[in-house]
Amino acid sequence: MAEHRLDPTLDTVTDVFARDRAPVLTIDPGDTVEVRTLDAAGQLTKPSAPGVPADGLLDSRRGHCLAGPIAVRGAEPGMTLAVRVESLRPGDWGYTVAAARDNELNKRLGVVPGDPAWLLWDIEDGLARNNLGFTVRTAPFLGVIGLTPDEPGEHSTVPPRPCGGNIDCRELIAGSTLYLPVEVAGALLCVGDGHAAQGDGEVAGTAIECGMTSRLVVDLEPDPAVATAHAITPAGRITFGFSPDLNEATAQALGAMLDWLQRLFGVDRASALALASPVVDLRVTQVANQTWGVHAVLADGALRR
Repeated sequence: MAEHRLDPTLDTVTDVFARDRAPVLTIDPGDTVEVRTLDAAGQLTKPSAPGVPADGLLDSRRGHCLAGPIAVRGAEPGMTLAVRVESLRPGDWGYTVAAARDNELNKRLGVVPGDPAWLLWDIEDGLARNNLGFTVRTAPFLGVIGLTPDEPGEHSTVPPRPCGGNIDCRELIAGSTLYLPVEVAGALLCVGDGHAAQGDGEVAGTAIECGMTSRLVVDLEPDPAVATAHAITPAGRITFGFSPDLNEATAQALGAMLDWLQRLFGVDRASALALASPVVDLRVTQVANQTWGVHAVLADGALRR
């Protein structure tokens, strides 16, 4: 299997999903790609101070600064793409901003939209330290791993979709494999939006946003466990739901997990739900991206026959 490398240049990044955009790289199933991405804003250097923008790669940015699209030979609509995350190395700095958006959540929380608070982080040896003197442990992942939807025109990178995108699931650390349904020929994979650390929910609308060097193995999965987006991670099996309605996102994530349980254990639907209740965790993936994200988690070994 071949190995490829992508570095961020004007010729290798995108800030939209678009099925008519030419791929920046074409690979075979099973190939490995080492991708270096900038932070979501596409900043080329560390800001001089919290909240002071640095020079960016894109003059006018419409969405996340992503690597791609990457075409996979033989990928066709109806197939499933498997993206295995072999390693993730965050850059040496990152940022977090809160209260930057005039949305209902910020109003409910009593923060003043338009008067944001900025944190600037130094990242080293598994720790991130910010300008206020606080330290957190890093657990890096890519906020965006997505395939291009089969719709004409250009589409925002902000909301997650059935074929992935801005999922912002903190469980997709190194050692995880994310499975996504293919909607267009070649799959047209885009990745980026590195996070050095994030809690479930991404409650401020940003995590520790950072550049990332990711080593990914991209393959086709001939027999996916379920038809929708799902993952196998160090935390266990994960299924996802995406919707502007939290109830619908929850039902999607749980319904896919029931499909998985039925396949694993050969039980009927009601029995799968009964088995899920003691062991499956439902978590709010993110509240930041116009579309609610919910993921269901079945920890390894939590349910045995």
